Amino acid sequence: MQSLRSTSPTGRSLGVLAVSVTMMLSLFPGCARREPMRVVQSGVVEAACGQCLFHLPGKGCNLAIRYGGRAHFVDGVDLDSLGDAHASDGMCQVIRQARVSGEFRNGRFIASSLQLLPIQDSP
Repeated sequence: MQSLRSTSPTGRSLGVLAVSVTMMLSLFPGCARREPMRVVQSGVVEAACGQCLFHLPGKGCNLAIRYGGRAHFVDGVDLDSLGDAHASDGMCQVIRQARVSGEFRNGRFIASSLQLLPIQDSP
């Protein structure tokens, strides 16, 4: 009785090959190319400490922005370059408005520029 399974020219089952390829792709999810989501040049977002104010996971204090209702860690700008993060007006104490340009990759914002806007006085 002949097998109903397809085989490759080497005699191996194509089902085994398909399972092997599927397993390899699941082990390397970064291999699938995703186009970066671009931010409008000079867009205004909220910026603050990701852990202290946006409640992102991790230890320490790292710069993050909130864009489209979601918080993302920022690469390319260091939190300490924006002043004392723990001062009364610092990034760990106050959510600030910032003008940014850059793009999103792998859930992180890659900043080509980030400029904090002046804090507006409350009426």
